[in-house]
Amino acid sequence: MKRDFINVLNDWKDNHILTPLMVIGARQVGKTYIINKFCQENFNDYIYINLMENKRIGEIFKKNDSLDNIVQEFKLELKRDVNTDTIIFIDEIQESEELIAALKYFCEAEFPYKIIVAGSLLGVKLKRFHKSFPVGKVIIEYMYPLNFKEFLWAINKEKYIDLIEDCFKNDKAMPEYFHEELLKDYLTFLCTGGMPQIVSAYLEDKDGFLFKTNTFAKSIIDAYLSDMNKYTNNMYESIKIERIYKNIPNQLAKENKKYQVSKVNKNARYRDYESAMDWLVASKLVIPCYYVNKFETPLKAFMDEDNFKLYLSDVGLLNELMGMPYNNILLDNDFMFKGAIVENYVATELIKNNLDIYYYYVPQKLEIDFLIDTNTGIIPIEVKAGENVKSSSLNKFMVENNCKLGIRISKKNFGLENKIKSIPLYAVFCLNKNNM
Repeated sequence: MKRDFINVLNDWKDNHILTPLMVIGARQVGKTYIINKFCQENFNDYIYINLMENKRIGEIFKKNDSLDNIVQEFKLELKRDVNTDTIIFIDEIQESEELIAALKYFCEAEFPYKIIVAGSLLGVKLKRFHKSFPVGKVIIEYMYPLNFKEFLWAINKEKYIDLIEDCFKNDKAMPEYFHEELLKDYLTFLCTGGMPQIVSAYLEDKDGFLFKTNTFAKSIIDAYLSDMNKYTNNMYESIKIERIYKNIPNQLAKENKKYQVSKVNKNARYRDYESAMDWLVASKLVIPCYYVNKFETPLKAFMDEDNFKLYLSDVGLLNELMGMPYNNILLDNDFMFKGAIVENYVATELIKNNLDIYYYYVPQKLEIDFLIDTNTGIIPIEVKAGENVKSSSLNKFMVENNCKLGIRISKKNFGLENKIKSIPLYAVFCLNKNNM
């Protein structure tokens, strides 16, 4: 399955190969597949190690603090040598804090070691790291589920991507026939989401994918819930984490989507759940969108860490978690939760393009779904699930803050009017810091 992340790996190979690369992200987003493919295609000598399957490798790093000793035992365990052409890929790196700490030795070594490590939930380990983390001695990259562009690759509709990007850049309407076809593909993507296993199930049986998607999505969520027990300090914390995760659909269903811990436990205060919330954010299983009290750059300087919306990392998993019948989505029916699903989809597409997301609201007056920092300034974004784009919030906000550009994401075609750029829901992947 073609992934944009291959560009990150190629950049590391061409420019930073002597600094260990650490790829982190939630479970089953495709890390092992794409790194394995990259190593096989670019190196003559390839060593793959899975720390879940080979516990002895982790033990080597536990008892040694000398790189010479580590490498000697490492070679003996693998029964092979490491030469200048060797690439080493260590998977499930979260199983060994000692190995993570030892990455600095490989970075500083005279011998040109080429090492990639990857892990799920590694962000959690970094939050509670007891060893000396190799700051500055490792390159960290995040990997996410497929975005809609990658979904088009998967369903053999790559021919549309250049056309979408051209219409986006020049604010010209997509031919209506193509526009309608892409909107149907977008609705399918709302059902499947971007988890590679689910997209593969859809490709194998497009007529029966509605049933298979439920099965695979449930198994992924079950795996996440299992990790919540495995990688937490105690049973009570894992219970809190699971409650927060399962409660996200209820939070998004509210008219005011600000996260309220009282919806998880009516007697709870935020500080009671703060550690559990940190765990979920660090693991990349949820996406926080923080409130900002000022329309100033950088937005991060004006965010309120106690005031946020919370989205699920994948829209397909969101549908499974809420038990949403897929026919409602595929037939584009109107239903109460439709806006929340679409907003969650937009949040995931923005995050996959490395955009930090924020929001702004004034109670009973206006709400801006997302604010993003770009190289040309801050841009407010309004999300609409349908073609009805009537809303006073975006217009009012732009006038009050003298905005140079606003974005409205909806089913409507591309266009630019009154400084508001119209972007169809299938083209959110075009948004990044450099092209606005």
